[in-house]
Amino acid sequence: MSDRRAVLAALLSLTALPALAVEDGSRVEPVALPFAVKAMRGPGSDVALSVATSGLLPVARVPAGASADPKATGNTAPPSVVVVWGEGGGAVLSLDGDRLRTTLIGAEAIEGFAAAETPRGAVPGSHRALEGPLSAYLTGPTRALGGAPGQGTVLTVRERQPLGVTAEPKAVPVTTQTLAPGDGRVFAGRTPQITRLDGRPAVAAVTAQGPAISGLAVAAKGADGVWTLRAQTPPQAGKGPEGAPLALAAIADFTGTGQPQIAAIRAPDGEGVLQLWRIADGTLSLAGEAPGFAGPVAGEAADLAAPVARGGGAPPDLALPVAGRGAVAVVSLKGGSPVERARLPLPAPAAHGVAVLDAGGTAKTILVGLADGRLVAVSAP
Repeated sequence: MSDRRAVLAALLSLTALPALAVEDGSRVEPVALPFAVKAMRGPGSDVALSVATSGLLPVARVPAGASADPKATGNTAPPSVVVVWGEGGGAVLSLDGDRLRTTLIGAEAIEGFAAAETPRGAVPGSHRALEGPLSAYLTGPTRALGGAPGQGTVLTVRERQPLGVTAEPKAVPVTTQTLAPGDGRVFAGRTPQITRLDGRPAVAAVTAQGPAISGLAVAAKGADGVWTLRAQTPPQAGKGPEGAPLALAAIADFTGTGQPQIAAIRAPDGEGVLQLWRIADGTLSLAGEAPGFAGPVAGEAADLAAPVARGGGAPPDLALPVAGRGAVAVVSLKGGSPVERARLPLPAPAAHGVAVLDAGGTAKTILVGLADGRLVAVSAP
């Protein structure tokens, strides 16, 4: 008992450290938690969606008729929540007006939500992407191709189908399709991301070719309901013989053209280069890039980037760590090439995640999980 009290006292002393001032007048504030943060999932993630629709907590309850689709509009969307956890428990972060609200949840509950991220048959340690009836995850061993842990030979896409009117209980029909990257490639150990192209579902994933070569692949659902690999980028080399594969930062309409673009980080565990890729006519083309940013290293599950909704119909910005992870940058991609709009200094390196809470389509708070186990919050610029 004395050991637990000592740990708790140490954590509380960390949260009592002074806040850091930011250029626009806001401050980077520690969030008081009774545990050290070891993992973090932002809005739209499997864990956050599960918590938001579980009914487990008052903050996570959804009105009747609500959808699990994070892009649902009106009053049907689940609340925007961020989930963090560590040894002994977890917490749900949400907005109550403009105030950040923290609700603690038990260790057993968070263990169940986290375990569901890796469905049966998925590559051990990998996480699925989930949006409405659609899920995507990596499957298949990679040993025959010299793959590393966490990689998969195929991308599995599962989609729940409408059940229709029935007088008897029936299982929800699910269609499953698998896609292989071909050309001696595997899918790298990065969580896929779901988006829409021309009004139809699409999935972006990272491919790997050996330990230091990687690229992007986009799978899309055709009018006939069949999924195909729509486009792939040319292979890119990481830094050094053990260079980490590309990291998916985020997918959004960053340029305001009405179609999503892919933000990715090349050589994320070094002086990473932030890239913006356009998707058009079955090809991926590089719109712009800039050095000086960081992403997750190989084998790291943290989501270290998140779109920052600006509201008023303006394209979103992107929040992600700068090289060294000692600060978070808010970057505009409207013109294609990254332009830094703000830099938020951190009291310790970013490590466990970067997430954004929004209200009414406008970002309010950026949350960052730090290497020393703290969670900090800053008002979105």
